[in-house]
Amino acid sequence: MGPVEDAVRSDVEQLGDLVGVEPSLSEMAYALAREIDGGGGEDGKTLPQLNRELRQTLAQLMEGRAADDDDDLGDLAAPD
Repeated sequence: MGPVEDAVRSDVEQLGDLVGVEPSLSEMAYALAREIDGGGGEDGKTLPQLNRELRQTLAQLMEGRAADDDDDLGDLAAPD
């Protein structure tokens, strides 16, 4: 396992239990990170595209988590 895949796995692990499509997205992120660690194929020509895809995949994985955090803050602000 290379440094990018190791970092991605550590980040995903911090999310806790994965639900819905999150397991699939995390596996996609691992595969992309593995390709990046491998040099990006074609003498590194695919590295920019792999990096973009990894960023988008991680952003999508985090998207649902950010919405949950906002809901929690809204509950705190509501009077009981």
